[in-house]
Amino acid sequence: MKKLILLAIALCLVFAWGCSKKVKTEPEVVVVEEKEVIVETAVVADPMDVYKAEYDALPVSHTVTKGECLWWISEYKHVYNDPFMWPMIYKANRAQIKNPDLIYPGQQFDVPRYGFDLEEVKASRKDAGAPWKALEPGQDAMIPAEMRAALGYSF
Repeated sequence: MKKLILLAIALCLVFAWGCSKKVKTEPEVVVVEEKEVIVETAVVADPMDVYKAEYDALPVSHTVTKGECLWWISEYKHVYNDPFMWPMIYKANRAQIKNPDLIYPGQQFDVPRYGFDLEEVKASRKDAGAPWKALEPGQDAMIPAEMRAALGYSF
């Protein structure tokens, strides 16, 4: 029984240590009354910067595989995580897509990440059949950080 309790405590400590990691910077040197004092500083990463880095790492293209449709492609977490945003992909790839209901394996589509505003997203969602009360993308949608902040979503 004691071993089980010790194991549980050890796991809790390991978990707590892993969750409390901070991004460290160089120590700051401060002069106090003609003496040098080294002060350790820790900077916690800004959540918006972390989101921007994750968003910038998302793929900017997608190769169609058998059975896919624009709805499914835009629903993938690494694309938009929002099926109602499929018209964004369609509009960016009109040279390849004559009919949005007919896409073919092997086609490679650009996935727009920047260069659009909230009104374009709302129009795309409306074109895709989103309810009029839900024209803004959801909190889980992968949209630029500035748009996410403007909507009041957390990071």
